[in-house]
Amino acid sequence: MAPAAPPPPATPSPEHTGSALELLVHGVGGATPQEMLGDPRTVRVTGDTTAAVYRRTEDAHGEKHPERYGNEPVAEAYCWSGLTSGNGSRALWLLLLPFMVVNLAHWMRPTATGRTRAVRLYGVLVRLVALSLTVLLTAAACEVALDLLAWQCAGADACAERRSWLGFLSERQDGWWSQPGRRLALAALVPTALVGLLWYLSNRTWSAYESQRPLNGEDFDEDDPFGAAAAHGPDAPGPDADGSPRRVAPVRPALGRPGFWYGRRLVARLRAAHTAAGFLTVAAAVAGAAARHDRGAEGPVPRIIGAAVEGGIVLCALVVLWVVCRRGRSERTRDTRLDGALISCLPGSALALLALAVLYASWSRPDWQSSGTLPGEATFRFLALGQGVLVVALAVVARGLYRRTPEPHTVLYGLGGPAVAMLACALGGVMTGGVAQRVADWLDGPGTPGMGREADIAGPPVLLSWQASVIPVLLLLLLVPVLVLVVRTARTARRLGPVVEAEYAPEEPDEGRTRRIARIRATAALTDSAPWIVGVVSAATLLLGAGAIAGSWYSDQVPGRAADGSGPLLESLADAAQSTGSWLIGFGFILFVAGGRRAYKDASARRTIGILWDVGTFWPRAAHPFAPPCYAERAVPDLASRMSAWTSTMPRGRLVISGHSQGSVLAASAVWQLPDATRRRVALLTYGSPLERLYGRWFPAYFGAGPLLGLHRSVHCWRNLWRATDPIGGPVRIGADPDPGVDRGPLKDPLAYGRTTRLPLPEPILGHSDYQADPAFADARADLLAELGPLVPRQTEARTQKGTSGRSSG
Repeated sequence: MAPAAPPPPATPSPEHTGSALELLVHGVGGATPQEMLGDPRTVRVTGDTTAAVYRRTEDAHGEKHPERYGNEPVAEAYCWSGLTSGNGSRALWLLLLPFMVVNLAHWMRPTATGRTRAVRLYGVLVRLVALSLTVLLTAAACEVALDLLAWQCAGADACAERRSWLGFLSERQDGWWSQPGRRLALAALVPTALVGLLWYLSNRTWSAYESQRPLNGEDFDEDDPFGAAAAHGPDAPGPDADGSPRRVAPVRPALGRPGFWYGRRLVARLRAAHTAAGFLTVAAAVAGAAARHDRGAEGPVPRIIGAAVEGGIVLCALVVLWVVCRRGRSERTRDTRLDGALISCLPGSALALLALAVLYASWSRPDWQSSGTLPGEATFRFLALGQGVLVVALAVVARGLYRRTPEPHTVLYGLGGPAVAMLACALGGVMTGGVAQRVADWLDGPGTPGMGREADIAGPPVLLSWQASVIPVLLLLLLVPVLVLVVRTARTARRLGPVVEAEYAPEEPDEGRTRRIARIRATAALTDSAPWIVGVVSAATLLLGAGAIAGSWYSDQVPGRAADGSGPLLESLADAAQSTGSWLIGFGFILFVAGGRRAYKDASARRTIGILWDVGTFWPRAAHPFAPPCYAERAVPDLASRMSAWTSTMPRGRLVISGHSQGSVLAASAVWQLPDATRRRVALLTYGSPLERLYGRWFPAYFGAGPLLGLHRSVHCWRNLWRATDPIGGPVRIGADPDPGVDRGPLKDPLAYGRTTRLPLPEPILGHSDYQADPAFADARADLLAELGPLVPRQTEARTQKGTSGRSSG
């Protein structure tokens, strides 16, 4: 009998060849390399002290020894928190908050296809609103230094006596500086220094951020230079004429264009224009007062000189407007040119005009005396009116763009940009009005500026008092939507109770535990109601601001005086609104200064403020050059360069870029910047991601349904993890048929309802943090690595695997 044939050899299980890399990107608030990698021993692979890539010390040369890792990837951590919450100078960025907000409005335009002129008009209107904020800030500095101090207090004996340091400016001293024009010339140093500081900060950050050249790539020419077309990516199916599927050529999304993260030329142009506008505002305040006096009385100064100076200011202002309106962003190519003559000549010309205005105002005018307020109070009225008109025009353009190409999830039906622009104007008004109100109260002692009772000075412009008076009314109006949200959240939490218990069945219900989980889920859902709160606040601000302008123009008095004779009830309400508004605006300004001072000294407070910048300064400075710099212009090229360099040196390597929270936005933006061949070798893992929930809704032209669908089709594979308890992250909702399976969630949170033998202590509700603690994270990463391939038969026995899950706190 023949011996039995030996059994066939067992089929070896497949294994991946080549090294695998997981590039971790943290979210808002920052994280240390040690926290992200879960190891106190780390080494910097590439980068500097501001932003760099780190590895565990033992993984420094992991690519050379892939056998040590099996199917686990080598973990790298990209730390970019130094770009937003570094040294103490970041605390000064609080002063730039209105500029940052109006810059966001530029990027909130609705999706537009074939509407080049409308898109250009939208950008021009936002840039004009931004320019008005620079003029408003400079005018507020002029109001404090020139009007309240040099004109009113130094010109009033009672006020000057209480402020001994103003004695050399007092008219009673009859010194060289006692003439109003010379006092104004000296006080002009304050707003001039402020404009110079803004120029310096903008130029310094421009050199560090905008001047970082991005990853080399091919420039291309498209008919849509503004990124209005949706990004469909390669192989996007579309119906042919006969209904059969066809292949569509790749369309580059806006965030993937070579010049998107290189706004060097535009920021330089805008910086020159805004600096010139600031200098011209100071020059107009100084020369305007002197010219008005010369026109009203015969004196030693020829009137033609004042007319020539004012004419030069007007001509230079027209050039500033032309520069702001003429050119927007150039994204199709990396525009390395600079408008050298414009950048140097425009601010220089404005500064020369300011010097002429100072010399003109310093001319001796013995009969000139200061009384009342500095001429030019109408400046604030025209500024406020102009901002309102620009915001309304912006809303009309945005609504037209939305109606042409409606995106279902776009906030406020396309009016998100105008609403945010209105908030920027309101922030600017509150900050400037707060400074003027506090300085006036400080100078006037026991009196109330503008009320005419025991007041030594006339006080700030009437409009600022009216604007302060509407703040209590706005807060009362906000109580209604706030109460509605509170009631709705409580009802939602009650409805979620049975749902939570059903998810954790058959565990025995715990009323307290159920109520807490349901409450956190209901509270997390409030993020989706934020657009309507912003819309209500913006609409109320626009209407109340229009009422303040009308009231100040009609009465030319502060609300408390304007209501005299209207009856006891209205008089008391007007007095209460004025005093309460003045107190609120002053208190808010004090808190603002105190917060900035604490952030300057306290690193932990500075990191908290850095969270605000992490979200607000992601976008390039396309509207306002004095806004805080865009850290993504450094972070996105860093990530794209790192991925390209690694894949080029590792031909068979597999790369997963893993982004949490804001890090997922950076990761997606970096993937868009990769060449097509490299992008096909990259897997994307996002968790706690605001890509669709926040960015897709507020910035539909760049993160809407079309661009996200294109991102899914352009990368090799993508997974997105989310929780119902997360107030920031959510599903990305890729609209494709069949469902591509990108979203994995909602993940169970907490992992265990009660105590178990495996988890004997109560599990925390993680919400937006610690996604790596969920087993679904490791499963999703393993799936991505498996999809990246290729597979070959396993050659060795199972190896000891080493955990490289990493952590990416946000």
